[in-house]
Amino acid sequence: MATTPKVDMAAMKNALTSQFKGLNPNDPSSWPVLPRAALCLFLMAMIVAALWFVWLSGSDAELEAEHAKEEQLRADFQKKLAQAVNLDALKKQREQVQQYVTQLEKQLPSKAEMDALLSDINQAGLGRSLNFELFRPGSVGVKEYYAELPIALRVTGRFHDVGAFAADIANLSRIVTLNNLSVTPTKDGTLIMDATAKTFRYLDQDEVNAQANTGKKGKKK
Repeated sequence: MATTPKVDMAAMKNALTSQFKGLNPNDPSSWPVLPRAALCLFLMAMIVAALWFVWLSGSDAELEAEHAKEEQLRADFQKKLAQAVNLDALKKQREQVQQYVTQLEKQLPSKAEMDALLSDINQAGLGRSLNFELFRPGSVGVKEYYAELPIALRVTGRFHDVGAFAADIANLSRIVTLNNLSVTPTKDGTLIMDATAKTFRYLDQDEVNAQANTGKKGKKK
């Protein structure tokens, strides 16, 4: 009957541990097989761990970016949903604004109506028995959507007549404003009012096109 040879565990342990003794750290190639294999496994484990850490870091950043994108999409959805719910109300507000703008435009004379408006201002003063010492229209200033005409005024008259003239200017059907007002009393009890009346008109199509071309040239620069 065959007998199983006994394994000397102590001798095997001593043989294994002896391979890890006296190793030269500067020359791993001279190490026995077992230490070299253990070193290779350790390096492989470190490389895998480093790659795993880099992958997790990239995945975490990507996940954060996706979360931020999700929040932005939610906010956009809520905003668009609110706009969709209030669409009818927004349309009504837009119509009201357009009507208001149309009313304001009607208060702006055209270029052809400017002479009539200047006559209205003059008649408003004469109707209050005021004397015009100065009535001098200035140069027209063209803005983006309208033109502005300043008029230097100097009128003399009684206190109530001067005040009524200012009220008449405010109640004209066209927009006229009084700026830089200066009132000086005289020895005979009358007042001298110096002011700059500004009236406005809307631009005709040629002026609108000229302004648009000027704006385009300015942007190109």
